[in-house]
Amino acid sequence: MDASRVSTPSSAGLSQRNMTLMYERRDSKQLNSSPHSTRLPLTPGKDVINHVIGDFGIWQLRTILIIFLCKIPASWFMACIIFTAPELYPSTEFQCDPSSLNPNQTVTPNQCYIEDTTTGERAECRHFLYTFDFHSLIMDFDLVCLRDIFVAWTQYWHLFGVLVGGVTATKMMIFLSPRHVYFIGQMAQIVCGVVTGYARDFSLHCAFRCLSAVCCAIMFTSGQAIFADLTFGIYRSGAIILYDTFWSIGVIFLPSLSSFFNNWTHIYLGITFPTLILTFLLQWTPDSPRWLLKNGREKEVEYVELMIRQGAAINDREFKIPSDFHDQLIALRNKLRSGPPPAKWSDLWRGPRAKLHMIGAHLALSAFVINFMGMLLNIRSFGRDYLVPNTIAMGFAEIAGCFTALHFQLKYDKWKWQWAGGLNILAGLIGCSGWYFSHAELNSELKVTLWMIIATIPKAGVSCAQSMIMACMAEVMPPSKKIPYVFSVVTFARVWLLSAPFINVLKKIDVALSLSSYCALSIFGGICTCLMLTPRTPTPTVTLPEDKMKDQKEASPLTANVWTIENDVNNTRL
Repeated sequence: MDASRVSTPSSAGLSQRNMTLMYERRDSKQLNSSPHSTRLPLTPGKDVINHVIGDFGIWQLRTILIIFLCKIPASWFMACIIFTAPELYPSTEFQCDPSSLNPNQTVTPNQCYIEDTTTGERAECRHFLYTFDFHSLIMDFDLVCLRDIFVAWTQYWHLFGVLVGGVTATKMMIFLSPRHVYFIGQMAQIVCGVVTGYARDFSLHCAFRCLSAVCCAIMFTSGQAIFADLTFGIYRSGAIILYDTFWSIGVIFLPSLSSFFNNWTHIYLGITFPTLILTFLLQWTPDSPRWLLKNGREKEVEYVELMIRQGAAINDREFKIPSDFHDQLIALRNKLRSGPPPAKWSDLWRGPRAKLHMIGAHLALSAFVINFMGMLLNIRSFGRDYLVPNTIAMGFAEIAGCFTALHFQLKYDKWKWQWAGGLNILAGLIGCSGWYFSHAELNSELKVTLWMIIATIPKAGVSCAQSMIMACMAEVMPPSKKIPYVFSVVTFARVWLLSAPFINVLKKIDVALSLSSYCALSIFGGICTCLMLTPRTPTPTVTLPEDKMKDQKEASPLTANVWTIENDVNNTRL
């Protein structure tokens, strides 16, 4: 075949030279190899792509590590409010502008009200002077006193963007390949991030913060669709579970990045431009082969073949490539296109334990997503002087939670839900113990240390349960219901996520109240997680007809096989 006739779409990530070399290598192998060496039977339960590239290899590892990097700027845009809007202390760092006072007016000690000494009437102060050395978001928009609620308002718009971005990415991937969607998210995030940093109107700042979050959600949603299509079995669920570790790495490095700047605008520039590195790495980022086969044109089969051949060469599995590889890809394309459509949402409630799984997963993920975001932002309640160590501690707690989820997945499998749920119930109870020293006469550093100890434990539990649900919740549904089930659960959870910034306002009453609210959600989410149960698929055995009849009579309905769990690369969409 003439290599010059082959189409080279940019989404394949292969240069013309690489494609030509791949064709030459394929032709030489087919000429010099025996039919026995090129016609290897497919492994039962695997398609030709899985058979050729394997469940996991160097090629998949490289792709995963590149895509995982998109979680770092996503975490920076979410958590940057911790350092762009640090709390200011009245009188010492901000005060009501005295030039606007009349002779018979004074300012209250908290610098929030102007009081008339003759009538005793109070009016809200609207003009402030700042003496803080860091030019923060609060100083530009006067977010002090009663207006500090707008700090939570900016965070609300970010979380609303995450909700919209997940839905947008899912709908975009109906028409565009995941790699194209991933690239669009990168470019748009760079533009929106810069505009967000330079916006000097508060409404405009909130709008572009929302758009930046939309772009971040588009990136990590489409990126997950790519590596979920290239990995299989336990490696796929393990990769999705560990996806959030790079989010946590971003949280850990955010204080160091912020320390280089003394203006909130520069922080936004600092968290925006590293996305250019992801654009450079796009040349080593493959596309989703099954999406191309199912939704692409006829010529997509040719460069899917080239892409899989390249992956097989990197994984040292070229001997697995059959001589009729191209024909098998065409057969796989026809199979993907002729598959049944996804089930309707109303169908998700039908089936064994379906209602229990629907209610449990929706409520559990909602509680954990609120906690995952809100508990990180809640460290502002523990004081500005401890933001850096507290942020780093939260990041390490999240990583510990992800690896705990991986341990539960590998060791306990079916009962992993009960282990994750029990961990959150226990961690939530520990977190509620903060009331015992909320008003105790303790050294400030000791009190903050105790706060962080009881906050990191439920934080690790939440990270464990959230990553496990995101990676494994599709196991509880048959293949035709996985896509709408995951979409419904994640979208419902992100709607409730919008409440997270306002739970932190409870710190105005008591620090223990906001933390205990999150811990109560951990307990509630843990109970809901315990309701989930992965159906078992028994190993097929050869039995005699009379034994089979006997087994059917004696079988318990509790141990009956409900459905067969099949690999479905779209079960992680959104």
